[in-house]
Amino acid sequence: MFLSAALTSINKITLIQFRNYSSAAFGFPTPVTCITGANGSGKTNLLDAVYYLCYTKSYFSAYQQNSVQNGMDGFRVTGDFVRNGSLEIISCKWKAGKKEIYKDGAEYEKITDHIGVYSAVMIAPDDTELINGSSEQRRKWVDSILGQAYKSYLEKLMRYQRVLLQRNAWLKMQATNPTKDNVELDYYNGILAEDATYIHNQRVAFLADFLPLLNDFYHRLSGGKEPIQVTYESDLSQKSLADWLKQNLQYDLRYQRTLRGIHKDDWDLQLNNLALKQFGSQGQKKSFLFALKLAQYAYLSKVLGHLPILLLDDIFEKLDQNRMEALLRIIRGESFGQVILTDTHPERIRQAFGSEAEVGFIYL
Repeated sequence: MFLSAALTSINKITLIQFRNYSSAAFGFPTPVTCITGANGSGKTNLLDAVYYLCYTKSYFSAYQQNSVQNGMDGFRVTGDFVRNGSLEIISCKWKAGKKEIYKDGAEYEKITDHIGVYSAVMIAPDDTELINGSSEQRRKWVDSILGQAYKSYLEKLMRYQRVLLQRNAWLKMQATNPTKDNVELDYYNGILAEDATYIHNQRVAFLADFLPLLNDFYHRLSGGKEPIQVTYESDLSQKSLADWLKQNLQYDLRYQRTLRGIHKDDWDLQLNNLALKQFGSQGQKKSFLFALKLAQYAYLSKVLGHLPILLLDDIFEKLDQNRMEALLRIIRGESFGQVILTDTHPERIRQAFGSEAEVGFIYL
């Protein structure tokens, strides 16, 4: 599908005081690498370290301190990447609340400059929250994709979130110290309306490009013909945010927060014209989830111009034989690049990928 996309891969990773690793180094010389070992040996932590190098954050925890080995005050993760045929060394350091990111020994001026340069797509057991969880889960997921793809999206989203907090603080202040001067409020409203329009338009365009990919992968994974649909639900589909902020001010003051805006958006996932969250079977939800992640991979491949690293955390334990075989047929194709996965049973991986595939093993 995206044979023109270049391959980005990681050759080696070094961990110092990261999670359960005091000091360790691992190589990834083969297209597929299986990290195997007993439960609790650090398989997922190693996978997360690869993700961290791409995005300067953990996939599994929002708190940096959770990535530090117990009893220590910081960590360092370093990876040798190959991008556009050249070796590039990325190092992420966190200590005492300060994060530093280096590329070939030079520190990034802004961490956001690193986002989108290297990419990875993780599929993990708890990802079902993308379907079963709140709208915030789906917003964060879409924002993570568009933030990688378009630097301007990331910048405007960060400004929107910052100004939203300032507007909400102004609304709270009015409850105890009201003012008739709305100059500050007008300033906040202007920025929010401008950024919300851009973000909304990008989300609309994203769904138009994304939905055909999602449909294709879902039907390849499930073998079914049931129709699927994703509907983007947004206040801005009805009227501009400028109008909402003006019309809703009395309610915002009453509840001391901004009740309308792109921070309330959601995506309604449907199967057979019914809400997947309420009416989908476990098997249908698994197929839909994997289709979402594979479509994310395909979308990023197309927009970024390189194949992300595919990270699979203990997924074959959760799949039936038919879905596992369908997934393997997809990720072994030329449209997918480096694959790093975890599994407690190395023999299952050998059997799944076959003797002809170049599969390496890291035993923990």
